[in-house]
Amino acid sequence: MATELNEIAADFSLEDADGETFTLSEQRGKRLLLVFYPGDETPVCTRQLCDYRDGIEAFAGLNVEIVGISPDDAESHRRFRERHGLPFTLLSDPDLEVAAKYACKALIGMKRGVFLIDEDGRIRYRHVEAVALFRRRREELIEAIEALG
Repeated sequence: MATELNEIAADFSLEDADGETFTLSEQRGKRLLLVFYPGDETPVCTRQLCDYRDGIEAFAGLNVEIVGISPDDAESHRRFRERHGLPFTLLSDPDLEVAAKYACKALIGMKRGVFLIDEDGRIRYRHVEAVALFRRRREELIEAIEALG
């Protein structure tokens, strides 16, 4: 089930790096950037999330909270977050069930994808990379979010 533009985002509940449950439908009223990434401490994923970290003020200025999702467990997320000073939520999707809902499940592992969910829970921007070596850069996302208003 791929989730398309302007549809209500598929709901899910996942464990965060602190062992708490994050449920998407409970986040209504917020703008979220869901960032699906293959793994903690991998070169492209680390560059991607550090790029978003370095632009956190720009995302905050657009009222957008970043939420990272990978197959890694909470302990891996805690170490990754602390090592790189990541100021956003990291969620564990070990069975790739949520990745599958968002067309981010690959033959092996997780595809890289970004989804902007608006305050009403609708997908306003979506991009799933065909090749895991590519990533949406902060500037591209900020431009896309600004264009949406």
